[in-house]
Amino acid sequence: MLTVPNLLTLSRIVAVPLLVACLWWPAWTAGYWLAFGLYCLMGITDYFDGYLARAQGAVSRLGIFLDPIADKIMVAAVIVMLVATRDIFGIHVIAASIILLREIAVSGLREFLAQLQVSVPVSRLAKWKTALQLVALGALILAGALPGEAWVKLVGLIALWGAAALTIVTGWDYLRVGLKHMD
Repeated sequence: MLTVPNLLTLSRIVAVPLLVACLWWPAWTAGYWLAFGLYCLMGITDYFDGYLARAQGAVSRLGIFLDPIADKIMVAAVIVMLVATRDIFGIHVIAASIILLREIAVSGLREFLAQLQVSVPVSRLAKWKTALQLVALGALILAGALPGEAWVKLVGLIALWGAAALTIVTGWDYLRVGLKHMD
């Protein structure tokens, strides 16, 4: 069902390789500017695909399936690239790893619970985690475009650790729900 909201979601998935390509050369500040613009555009489409689906009564199973996958693909690709380019470095890789591990674990847990027909709604705290995570990654991309502005990278790294902390809390919440349904 290719509705406008689903096309917006699919556009985020299709844009990920372009985002990765823009971040490929760490010395190319124009690439970081392009990546930052694309990242912001992807964030806007993430907002509007959900908004339009609800407003138009066009919430679909395809959209429900694809939206979280698109988000996770984008976040994982950006984290991998920022680690590869050393924009996320040293001990900060731990925060990035926590975020990636939680994304994988929660995806697996949701798949397991779906087989049991158990729905796990996204909590308000998980939405805050996502917002902080997106701000962190956006700031770290922007820091590559503004290499003389160390404060931008600092904001990104602090937000990354904040997102990692919320990731642990929300991941534990999901796991606690999931454990109730395991043998």
